[in-house]
Amino acid sequence: MIQAALWAVAVLLALAPVAIALSQTARGSLIVYGASLVVSTGLCAIALVILLDPARPVTAIVLPIGLPWLGAHFRIDALSAFFLVVVNFGGAAASLYALGYGRHETEPGRVLPFYPAYLAAMNIVVLADDAFSFLVAWEFMSLTSWALVVSNHRDPENLRAGYVYLLMAGFGTLVLLLAFGVLTGGSGAYDFAAIRAAHETPAVAGVVLLLALLGAGSKAGLVPLHVWLPLAHPAAPSHVSGLMSGVMTKVAVYGFVRIVFDLLGAPEWWWSMVLLAIGGPTAALGVLYALMQRDLKRVLAYSTIENIGIIFTGLGLALAFKAEGSDVIAALAFTAALLHVLNHALFKSLLFFGAGAVLTATGERDMEKLGGLIHRMPQTAVVMLVGCIAISALPPFNGFVSEWLTFQAILLSPHLPSWGLKLIIPAVGGLLALAAALAAACFVKVFGIGFLGRPRTAEAAQAKEVDGFSLAAMMLLAALCLIGGVLPGLFIDALAPVANAMVGNSMPHQSSVPWFTIVPIAESRSSYDGLLVFAFMLLSGSIASVAIHRLASDRVRRAPAWDCGFPDDSPAIQYTASSFSQPIRRVFGTLVFGAREVGEMPPPGSAATARLTVVMHDLIWEGFYAPIAKVVGFATLRINVLQFLTIRRYLTLVFVALVLLLVVLSL
Repeated sequence: MIQAALWAVAVLLALAPVAIALSQTARGSLIVYGASLVVSTGLCAIALVILLDPARPVTAIVLPIGLPWLGAHFRIDALSAFFLVVVNFGGAAASLYALGYGRHETEPGRVLPFYPAYLAAMNIVVLADDAFSFLVAWEFMSLTSWALVVSNHRDPENLRAGYVYLLMAGFGTLVLLLAFGVLTGGSGAYDFAAIRAAHETPAVAGVVLLLALLGAGSKAGLVPLHVWLPLAHPAAPSHVSGLMSGVMTKVAVYGFVRIVFDLLGAPEWWWSMVLLAIGGPTAALGVLYALMQRDLKRVLAYSTIENIGIIFTGLGLALAFKAEGSDVIAALAFTAALLHVLNHALFKSLLFFGAGAVLTATGERDMEKLGGLIHRMPQTAVVMLVGCIAISALPPFNGFVSEWLTFQAILLSPHLPSWGLKLIIPAVGGLLALAAALAAACFVKVFGIGFLGRPRTAEAAQAKEVDGFSLAAMMLLAALCLIGGVLPGLFIDALAPVANAMVGNSMPHQSSVPWFTIVPIAESRSSYDGLLVFAFMLLSGSIASVAIHRLASDRVRRAPAWDCGFPDDSPAIQYTASSFSQPIRRVFGTLVFGAREVGEMPPPGSAATARLTVVMHDLIWEGFYAPIAKVVGFATLRINVLQFLTIRRYLTLVFVALVLLLVVLSL
């Protein structure tokens, strides 16, 4: 199996240079995306076979590439098999979508060569079994995704997004390099088996935890390392945005889980405090920022930050219960986190594909210029509605199940002996509850402003449904969102080998429970039956519909339509995205955004228009990153004089540096 997986990755890598020539042909995008679809589907099938067969022995291989004394180690265990499923199913869905969406690319030569290389890089990160291969693949993943972010290089905002992303990606790689350097120590053993067997001291393990959190967290989008994400994800083509938000952030989660849950050994209780203190605020701040946006893709990008916070909260709970010896509850929290990894990959890819469909049909990402699309793009509207319900964690879709399992783990926190955890976990639970409510409001805004009402612009009024390939990809993801919510036990049982490998236990077997009910710990404590909930919703909705149509009066009654107090028929009188979020902005704005509203009222009798100006600030960027940028800019300007020295001064500097190095070595 490992050989087949590596051959498939090699095909993706070989496809990249071929795509350079194919990008100049009329059918180039069809060939590249079609081949990527076939290879990703094959890799997904290989990973599924390994994941669903726990008795199969772990396969590994060493290739004579990379460092001469080390080689390149690759391995597929339960953890890597699960993330290979996430990566390659996301890659297959994006490739299917791109078969239609790619026809609209203005410069395919800037996208096609990097797309299969990006898919290959993410696969290599998950397959790597030594630090060198992992870091090389991680950096390759960053560079290929950066190239896709700046593919539309004529837009200055895209160039800025690529610049910020490249800086944060370099920081993340550097920190992960330090983490592996601390792990390997002076032994020089870079393969994961040797690192796993080293059994680091608690102090060293704590340092590695913090470094891994910084390195992987910067790629995943944890606050305050998230600043690149809302810039880069919207800048990329929409199928790549779906991959970056739905898949690449999960590769970052994989890196963190591999280091902390696998390589470091038994956790300390305080590790969970760090994750919980970051995960909860990340979830709440991410959705608050999403609510304030008008750009559809930026809303989805900030929403990714919220969901990454939920995942890391689940991982923090798993560390807490594992450290205290409650392996069964640790398995519940860990399974909830991984299930949310899968669920978010599904509904976030769906939503970004839907945003791409809207962008293709209207040329707009600004929700203030949309409206009424449900009549012009009915199929896209249905799948977008499914994605909005799923990401809002409402039954019967998959987002509800993973968040419900996370709350079940939170409710079991009184079993923990540490008073620190007893205090912080309920607080984090409150933040997650707030984030869930705000997420529902956010996506009511997304669907209501974008698809309901009347068109606000001529572009929205003239929109047409997108191509069949794009619709097929979105419908597939929407169907899986429903299946994951109605039959979640199948997915939970598939994650059992991963939980057993990482936390030493798994949730009770769910498939044997009647009516496809899921039972986190014991049926007497809590249970959820997605199938019955779905059946009840269908039945009650059908009965209500029949009753209304059969029992209502058939007399024609004519009356003026309800106009919400605005008799003018102009679309401009409708609710806007900004007005929808105004109440929430006034509650949280001063604290979170430093928001300020300035009203300009004309004097009595004047025909001038009144004006309301809202000023908001990104306090994290302005308070942390902007000062660092100023210091770096000041320092580089001063150091810049070194490139204009004479040859004698350069030789003097080399001599002084050599003397200092010899002094350091002698000491």
